Amino acid sequence: MPATMGMLYSYESDLAELAARGRRRELAPRAGIDFTSNDYLALAESAELRQAAHDALARGVPIGAGGSRLLRGNHPEHEALEADAAAFFATETALYFGGGFTANYAIFATLPQRGDLVVYDALIHASVHQGVRSGRADHTAAAHNDANAFEDAIRTWRARGGTGRPWIAVESLYSMDGDRAPLADLARIADRHDGILVIDEAHATGVFGPDGRGLGAGLEGRPNVVSLHTCGKGLGVMGGLVCGPRVFRDFLVNRCRPFIYATAPSPLVAALVRAALKLCRDEPARRQRLARLVAHAGAELPRTCGIEPSGSQIQPVVVGSDARALAVAAAMQAEGYDIRAIRPPTVPEGTSRLRLALTLNVSEQVVSDMLGVLARQLRNFQT
Repeated sequence: MPATMGMLYSYESDLAELAARGRRRELAPRAGIDFTSNDYLALAESAELRQAAHDALARGVPIGAGGSRLLRGNHPEHEALEADAAAFFATETALYFGGGFTANYAIFATLPQRGDLVVYDALIHASVHQGVRSGRADHTAAAHNDANAFEDAIRTWRARGGTGRPWIAVESLYSMDGDRAPLADLARIADRHDGILVIDEAHATGVFGPDGRGLGAGLEGRPNVVSLHTCGKGLGVMGGLVCGPRVFRDFLVNRCRPFIYATAPSPLVAALVRAALKLCRDEPARRQRLARLVAHAGAELPRTCGIEPSGSQIQPVVVGSDARALAVAAAMQAEGYDIRAIRPPTVPEGTSRLRLALTLNVSEQVVSDMLGVLARQLRNFQT
């Protein structure tokens, strides 16, 4: 065997093992009616954002930043976006990152300090897991959406001599289950224990709250609340906005490696995020239409598929095995619907599923038609 083949064997072996378990991933092109994207408000390909891009280019906004923001990469569009975002979300400051994963990772790799404790929801985004592993604080998981479990973890840590600050990390709307965090209860726990509540609003931004400010809108602006607003889902663009007290923003600018050493996000994209925030504020009809679509699907799901609705634009259809999830997804794709299988480690073992995403790219009739086909395919592929 050539030396180069030997070097690559372990990678091929690992991929073969994933394939044998039905977990090897492949990139697939877009095809069929959209039931898988996070483009909830149908802004990603909207005429409004196309016009905003045209206008920004016409006034000379560059496509690339040319360097990190601590060098020449800091552009007036970045600062204008951050000022607009702070005003929109009613928080003291905002800091723009090139991606939501990077922003979430940066929060937990940088802000919690040695001696602190991060208590995170067991189903939280992988970006938080990566961040706490790279950070200096201790960390532990709490049972999903169980506020008492968060408080118990903090009390246990204190009883064992913990003297730092507790950080509570949750998603306001969970990406694979579509359910909501008990934010009011968690805020009270943070207050009682001199802690910080970090709210990942990735799947709620643009969709819920006044003007689409998210499910934690009533908590923004508190000195012990940090929020992440992803720009690549409901807002239809890309990036992530970390919102919170000015001292945290300044600390990230000075200590956060993913911010300091990364080329700044595109100024053109920053201008488009500004336009998307304005659309959220000025066009409530989009959120209202999406709410009607969610309500329609919620009424149809029990009738057609015997599935309890999540109450949000994210609807899991848990089928159990990896093989069944892949088979049903493939059948739905063959019927013309872009629906994908979600498998471990993205979701817990034994809970492979289809993740149905409701967006304004589809109508109520299309939703009804899709659910009828889904019911038939679930029967065809019984466990």
